[in-house]
This record gives sequence, C-alpha cells and structure tokens, in this order.
Amino acid sequence: MSGAADWLHGLPPVLDARTRVVVLGSFPGVASLQARQYYAHPRNQFWPILGRLLGLPLPALPYEQRLAVLLAHGIGLWDVYARCVRAGSLDSAIERAEPNDLAQLRRRCPQLRAVLHNGGESWRHARRTRALGVAVQRVPSTSPANASWTLQRKLAAWAQALATHGVPLAGWSPDSEDGVALDTGPGVVPAAGSGAHVPARHGEEPVAVASREDPT
Repeated sequence: MSGAADWLHGLPPVLDARTRVVVLGSFPGVASLQARQYYAHPRNQFWPILGRLLGLPLPALPYEQRLAVLLAHGIGLWDVYARCVRAGSLDSAIERAEPNDLAQLRRRCPQLRAVLHNGGESWRHARRTRALGVAVQRVPSTSPANASWTLQRKLAAWAQALATHGVPLAGWSPDSEDGVALDTGPGVVPAAGSGAHVPARHGEEPVAVASREDPT
C-alpha cells in the first residue's frame, strides 16, 4: 500500500483573463516535476513546436518568459490530474489519480474558446471538458514516445488546431513548411450550441500506448 509520501503533486495552471485556448496534458513526467516546469523533458517537442508556430525562439527563453509569451498569445497550460501515485513517467503507471477542477476554467478564463487535449490520457477526459461548452480537440502528443508522428505532421496538426481557435501563427506558412499543408480533415468537436458544422474525429490521431514512456 502506498503511503502519503508517495503522492505526486502536479503543477499550477498557467492561465489569465486573456486565455482563449488551454492545452491540457495528463500529469507532469519526472523531469517536469523535478524542474517544476511544464514539458521540461529535453526531448518533448512542445516548446519547439509552439516556438515554430509563433515565430519565436521559445526553447531558448527562460521558462517564465516562455509562459509570458504563451499567455500573451491567449494560450494556457494545465493537466487533467492534480495529484497521483506513480512510479516513473508512464501514464499507465498512474494510480489513485485525483482530477483537477476543470470547471474553474470557465470562471478564470472568460474568453475561453477551446481545450486542446495533448495526447491520449488527457483525451480520456474529453467528456469533462465538453461540459464546459467550448470546442474540444485532441492534438497529437508532443512526447517523443509518439514516434509514429513526424515533427512535420505534428506541426501541421497543432497549427490547424491553434489557428482554428484564433491563435495567430506568425511563424507558420503551410505552403512553405517543407510541403506540409494544414490538416483540414476531421478532428474538432465544436462547442455545444455554436452552430458550427465540423465533423467529429474518426481516429486520425493515435491513441497513446499505455506501455510506453510518456516524457513530459
């Protein structure tokens, strides 16, 4: 039986009144918990991808400046779990997980338009985010474990998701980015009552493999 000392506590949300899109992960990996930083694993592609899309050298900036850039672009960060018991960084090793109060996203982010679930474990909680009445979309995991997606495909998918929900992409040109065009296929679940006619996904994005390491 795990004791109280085994509990791992997640990171505080990165949100403010300007936040329009929240990127929702599962729970920080070991590297992120040690650094107390989102997506701190050196091979996680989150910061390189966002840097490319926003046209800024995010990986080279101090962490607090990276967060300030995201907030200035209307992007927030959080995870579905507040705390859990887990050995290593495997999502499949998560036990006794306690969820974050995602309902507070609506109160804290009056301009919220969408939640992007970063990876399969986060996507399992899409029912809770749909209840917020905003658009909900799964994006391919930025973890290096998601090796079936090339960086170019991830860039295109993330660009499509962010642009759809109003984030300006100063650093992205689909016609010149090594021939990668934005994915205009299914993948977005529109907000309830929005009137938007966007087809639901039918399996394009890979489901996280539970036995894989998911460094964040």
